[in-house]
Amino acid sequence: MTTKKTSQSRHGFKPLEHVVYPSHGVGQIVAIEEQVIAGHTLELFVISFEKDKMTLRVPVAKVASAGMRKLSDDHLVAKALETLTGRARVKKTMWSRRAQEYEAKINSGDLIAIAEVVRDLFRADTQPEQSYSERQLYESALDRMMREVAAVQKLADVEAQKLIESQLAKGPRRSRADEAEAEAQDEAA
Repeated sequence: MTTKKTSQSRHGFKPLEHVVYPSHGVGQIVAIEEQVIAGHTLELFVISFEKDKMTLRVPVAKVASAGMRKLSDDHLVAKALETLTGRARVKKTMWSRRAQEYEAKINSGDLIAIAEVVRDLFRADTQPEQSYSERQLYESALDRMMREVAAVQKLADVEAQKLIESQLAKGPRRSRADEAEAEAQDEAA
């Protein structure tokens, strides 16, 4: 295996640019390398996920199929933050089915879909506690959203999280009666 580092732009991506890789979130391209593997030369994006202490090598040819994309623009971030203020849409299906849907949205890399998961799983202090798996999904979605908002708006992670939480606080309060009404509306739709 031979490694030769290159630094040109490929497929619109360039070194030191922040990107979103759907199943891992926001990372930074640290290099574009050529490696000879099993006699074939592959061009690879080397993406560092600092917070996870992970490095990922993505073949340039697989970027589109992997769903790697540039960071969202300010307009999309504003739309995602606006999504947080809406009414939670919790379907009346089994938790395992909803958990799969939430996981798929988180791993889609779509900022709006991730915001929907954050909104739907958010619990205010006055509301009943979440189950462990619900809390894990919420924290995963919140972390993904926070990292992208922080990278786009050039904020510290803590500032981005406060911004997201302030948007969630603007949303309608949910009580048990509100949740039952929302579920009844979902069934009718």
